[in-house]
Amino acid sequence: MSDRFRLTIGQLNPTVGDLPGNAARAREAWEQARQAGSDMLALPEMFITGYQTQDLVLKPAFTAQAIRAITELGQSLSDGPAIGIGGPWAEKGRLYNAWWVFRGGALVARVLKHHLPYKQLFDELRLFDSGPISGPYAVGAARIGSPICEDSWYPDVAETLAETGAEILVVPNGSPYHRDKLDLRMGHMVGRVVETGLPLVYVNMVGGQDDQIYDGASFVLNPGGHKVVQLPAFEEAVVHVDFTRQAEGWRAGPGPMAPQPDAWEQDYHAMMLGLRDYLRKSGFRRVLLGMSGGIDSALVATIACDAIGPENVRCVMLPSEYTSQTSLEDAADCAKRLGARLDTVRIDGARDAVGGALAHLMEGTSPDITEENIQSRLRGVMLMALSNKFNEMLLTTGNKSEIAVGYATIYGDMAGGYNPIKDLYKTRVFQTCRWRNTNHRPWMLGPKGEVIPPRIISKPPSAELRPDQRDEDSLPPYEVLDAILDGLVEGDLSLAELIAQGFDPDTVRKVEALLYHSEWKRYQAAPGPRISTRAFWLDRRYPLVNRWRDRP
Repeated sequence: MSDRFRLTIGQLNPTVGDLPGNAARAREAWEQARQAGSDMLALPEMFITGYQTQDLVLKPAFTAQAIRAITELGQSLSDGPAIGIGGPWAEKGRLYNAWWVFRGGALVARVLKHHLPYKQLFDELRLFDSGPISGPYAVGAARIGSPICEDSWYPDVAETLAETGAEILVVPNGSPYHRDKLDLRMGHMVGRVVETGLPLVYVNMVGGQDDQIYDGASFVLNPGGHKVVQLPAFEEAVVHVDFTRQAEGWRAGPGPMAPQPDAWEQDYHAMMLGLRDYLRKSGFRRVLLGMSGGIDSALVATIACDAIGPENVRCVMLPSEYTSQTSLEDAADCAKRLGARLDTVRIDGARDAVGGALAHLMEGTSPDITEENIQSRLRGVMLMALSNKFNEMLLTTGNKSEIAVGYATIYGDMAGGYNPIKDLYKTRVFQTCRWRNTNHRPWMLGPKGEVIPPRIISKPPSAELRPDQRDEDSLPPYEVLDAILDGLVEGDLSLAELIAQGFDPDTVRKVEALLYHSEWKRYQAAPGPRISTRAFWLDRRYPLVNRWRDRP
């Protein structure tokens, strides 16, 4: 009996719905595995369809075509390694999330996912049926057990596989990113290894899909929880891992150990990759955004330049008489440092024309937020006109703090197709800008160095829709606001708990009221990458009409 088993990990980036394209990516990885003399290629969960499919997988025509694509692919790969690839399986009126294993052109196993995630951003209980716990299957000299993603977060599936003869656990995943997720999943996988005494291969998807990011970071553990292989986060990789049979069982040999990024780099890479893939998978090559001279638009412009290159980014300044000279200078300075185009379109004339058209209806009223919102909405009109004319996706630039309390104009500065900083609180925006000014990575297409002018980071935030306006005229200081929002949104704390922490009761009540009153705006907001465990819409879903208010 052979004492060697070579497994190829395909940490790849599929596109939802691109059945031929995903099959071609699988074939390319299989060819690399064949040339490396591997016994098996392991690809992520639901790879043939991309992940998550949401309700697309409920469409019978799509599921049938996906099953046909995966069957034709597996049957055609007859002269080389086995292949494990994720895809749907429908049988007797039931639909499963499955992992298909082909060897020599024949199907040797079809593993059905047992535990279906339904919390946070997952709806698999709504989409799929739970399959029975599958047994191991033989590939070459090894017997493989494959808990599919969520199945590996609980002891029962892995323990059953070990008891029924599995020698190596190969875990296909579509595990989405959130901050510090790398450490969280590692802890669960170490638990499975310690419980079973088996080596474990964690094969994760990578790439952006709508507002979900898959961070890859696949790894291999030997018994005892010893990590011997670590693939990079947020990047594709095809890596070959050698196992040898020893007296105590199979053990993986050492392989690449890519360093894992800290939380600041994780978030930045996730936001950048989310934008890059959203554009690529949607068919857009260029973007534009309103460049205000403020910190949010500066960060979005930087992320965009890093994602697709400065030559593909258009920044547009849309000033009025309320726009300070400092903002004009800062916007120009930032665009120059980034190497991005900067255009200027004044809104004064359009605003005056709208005011004149409405004058007979607004006669006798005093200027208020209505006039401020007209300015913001005119900017949205002009930016969308440029987007339509030049086929450039408009990026919106509101941070999580503003989106939480509705400090944004619907159909105005909220207009756009994607928001890279949607899940980033304002206080983290500041720190992220500082991080980017002192860090550059090979995956960034933008320039090195201090690309965001320090004055943008240090000056008080302002919407500049009226004379001498400051954000803190309407909101608590961002340090206070974000701390309260962290309690309300991330921690689901009561008002009494927040007040007990020392926050002013009136301020807490005001922030809670703004949070609930703004639900309808968030419902219409552009998508953006999920980087926390409480992203609006994916993780936190509230009714638009809601009269309940907490009372301390």
